[in-house]
Amino acid sequence: MDELIRNIAVYALPVLFAITLHEAAHAYAAKYFGDNTAYAAGRMSLNPINHIDPFGTVVIPVLLYLTTGFVFGYAKPVPIDFARLRHPKRDMAWVALAGPGANFVMALMWLVFAALLVFFQVNEPYPHKVAQAGVLTNLLFFAFNLVPIPPLDGGRVLTSILPHRLAWKFAKIEPYGFFIVLALIYLKVLNFWLVPVFYLADQALNLIASPLTLLLH
Repeated sequence: MDELIRNIAVYALPVLFAITLHEAAHAYAAKYFGDNTAYAAGRMSLNPINHIDPFGTVVIPVLLYLTTGFVFGYAKPVPIDFARLRHPKRDMAWVALAGPGANFVMALMWLVFAALLVFFQVNEPYPHKVAQAGVLTNLLFFAFNLVPIPPLDGGRVLTSILPHRLAWKFAKIEPYGFFIVLALIYLKVLNFWLVPVFYLADQALNLIASPLTLLLH
């Protein structure tokens, strides 16, 4: 229990930011490409309360952490009417990619924050742990949400690029997507996607940040 409390103290802020900016990015992209549904519903917001689902954001992650050691959860879905997008099939991919894209940018910001802590010789371990948690959380969000199973963002992207007939058939698995993902987590099959995508994102992140981190060091 003590370990759980310590992890919550370290991960709470990074997770809240990761969820909030991920969902707000979806809403912003949808508005940019022609659909104001999420904006009208107040979801283009940086207020975490507007995005948190008590069951999916709190209960499920804690239960999974205690039983499997893996954390999985979800926020309230951003309401998007894809038919309102200027080019629905094409723009669906950009709206979907906005969420993981926001997580990648946020991971970069946490990495820069970690470098600044070292540069300014901050010796208190807590902010260092939070910065590391911020990078880890957002890279996991990035990799996980790109899993090509609807309704995850990767599933939306795959639906967007498939030919119309295949896209229509593939989209029909969306009502079962949540259960498919849970099964893949339980069977540890999802690691075959998460590990390489996480690794590649981490390498790209460090490459982008390397000039600044070298300068600060």
